[in-house]
Amino acid sequence: MSKTISRLEIYDMESGTHKVIREFDFLIEAPNWSPDGKWLVYNSEGRLYRIAADGRGEPSLIESGLAVRCNNDHVISSDGKQIAVSHHTAEDGNSRIYTFPFEGGEPKLVTPLGPSYLHGWSPDMKQMTYCAFRGDAHVVHTIDMASGKETPLTEGKDGLSDGPEYCPCGKYIWFNWVKTGLMQVWRMKTDGSEQTQMTFDEDLNSWFPHVSPDGKLVVYIAYHKGDLKPDEHLPNKNVLLRIMPAEGGTPKTIVELFGGQGTINVNSWSPDSKKFAYVSYEIV
Repeated sequence: MSKTISRLEIYDMESGTHKVIREFDFLIEAPNWSPDGKWLVYNSEGRLYRIAADGRGEPSLIESGLAVRCNNDHVISSDGKQIAVSHHTAEDGNSRIYTFPFEGGEPKLVTPLGPSYLHGWSPDMKQMTYCAFRGDAHVVHTIDMASGKETPLTEGKDGLSDGPEYCPCGKYIWFNWVKTGLMQVWRMKTDGSEQTQMTFDEDLNSWFPHVSPDGKLVVYIAYHKGDLKPDEHLPNKNVLLRIMPAEGGTPKTIVELFGGQGTINVNSWSPDSKKFAYVSYEIV
């Protein structure tokens, strides 16, 4: 029987090198980097854990009450005090968004409707953005944290849109969309206006754009055309990590690896924008 080896890696922007800081003989996914620079948070078997950003010491479980079926959609608030997760609720199995303290604690429901898959929390912590099934459409939404008002930003007739995330200035949401055929990186204002395609690759399907804290760069993961359908993001594929200017421009590949789902689903930039974390895999 095969098993998955997970390697938590750090890419250094200044040197253009990457290194493994921790290896696990089981599946881990989707590292976040805490705003204070001290921690990497990842998920494994439905729970969240944190480990020192240099990989040293033992990981510790973040207590999350009833939220024990979390997927790899988790975000740390800009003040570093809370974590938001997508937890598959016991009553119907659908994903809903919850928050709980970074140090651990009881979760608070954010999205009563499901399925809702978290991806972004605004810098002022007043809104979240996520992809959700409503009816037969899977589209990008936002929710006002105070009122609970949910607003769709994209349209289901244009195909799957996913991975929405706020830029550090709070003016834009970056996301991925199959509107023009292959999955591409897009950007729009937070009210859904000015939807702009940012990548135009003809042989790649691009997912999960993450803007650096200084607002200058975007890293994302890309699958080779033909390895999967444009609206799929699967594990255990040969993939690319690509970088591009946030104002737009030609992307370049900086890492080739075996990974996919779980590699870089959430924003994992270091607070100083000099590094980012990701996970590579090996099946043995």
